[in-house]
Amino acid sequence: MQFAAQTNPGAAVPQPAPAAVPATLTEDSFLGGRLSILQPEKGYRAGIDAVFLASSIPAQPGETVFEAGVGAGVASLCLIARNPAIQVLGMEITSRYAMLCEENAKRNGFAAQLRVMHHDVKDALRRDLVNMPEHGSFNHAFANPPYYEEGKVTPSPVLLKAQAHAFGPDDLDLWIKVMHAMVGLRGTVTLIHRPDSLGKLLASMEDRFGDIRIAPLYARSGTAASRIIIQGVKGSKAPLQLLPGLMLHGDDAQFTADANAVLRDGMAWRLR
Repeated sequence: MQFAAQTNPGAAVPQPAPAAVPATLTEDSFLGGRLSILQPEKGYRAGIDAVFLASSIPAQPGETVFEAGVGAGVASLCLIARNPAIQVLGMEITSRYAMLCEENAKRNGFAAQLRVMHHDVKDALRRDLVNMPEHGSFNHAFANPPYYEEGKVTPSPVLLKAQAHAFGPDDLDLWIKVMHAMVGLRGTVTLIHRPDSLGKLLASMEDRFGDIRIAPLYARSGTAASRIIIQGVKGSKAPLQLLPGLMLHGDDAQFTADANAVLRDGMAWRLR
């Protein structure tokens, strides 16, 4: 894996004057302050998982990208900030997050690059909805799906957080099926998830994708992976590869130089 410089690193993005932040929201900085994101004070809050996921999407200028479950837009906006010459469509079932995503795109000057659809992800498979995007029309698709299976963890008392963290037994396969339908031949599909979900992810992806690459994220040296990024290519027959991965923290408990390159400097983390 390699780290790659952002496209047009010196290009200035016009920043609109920010409005006052409502009491129920927080204003959080990403990519070393290049992005200012509104998120619910209570509920699902995106963090470094979204940044690393976005850094691994191999989108090129002029390409189109689909995000399943866009939330407040952190991953999509990190991707756009690194490469403003792409178009992203995010789908989100929760109206509050869909509206926040639209607002965050405006606040950061990327309203023209990010469009949000307020729909359940599974609606993308329906043929009777005229406003759904055409299957096979995206170069890339990605998701940061819920991490925990319903009934196996204690749900959060905050409804928005509980909905974002738990999924049904067949939902993970459904999300992968949707993303497979959205991308064209040779398109990539990328997810970040828990390592103990790798078996389910591979069972769902191996019959749909080839050239599957798995990149672990380690909290620190000597520990098991805390997250995995898995990426496949539609129509490829190339074999699976397990990549070296990335260490998040050094012995001083600070982010490593490689982690900071992604988190603060907006560098791409190439899996291919």
